[in-house]
Amino acid sequence: MDSTPFASTWYSRLGSFFARPWLGVLSRSLAAIVGGYALAATCSMFFAVALPIARSQAVLTGMLVAIVLCACAALWAFATRSALRAWAGILLPAVLFWLGSQWIGAAA
Repeated sequence: MDSTPFASTWYSRLGSFFARPWLGVLSRSLAAIVGGYALAATCSMFFAVALPIARSQAVLTGMLVAIVLCACAALWAFATRSALRAWAGILLPAVLFWLGSQWIGAAA
């Protein structure tokens, strides 16, 4: 079998490109940065509309919880088994926080 790069098919070359370890680190880093920010923003938004206290205190409480969740998202991104699980574990709660804040905001 010929081992030149042109002898292999395009999908095997693409598969070998995505098997590189630095892409997993890059994906986890983006999940920690971008996903952590999205999780923190939606958490803060949810707590601001969901808590039955004064609006200013609800916003402050949401921001304080969001800082902790952003740090936890970064830890989760590198502690989990795969990059896909890291993205799912960060974006799923972010989507749930966003849906909850939209539902509560529409009901108010």
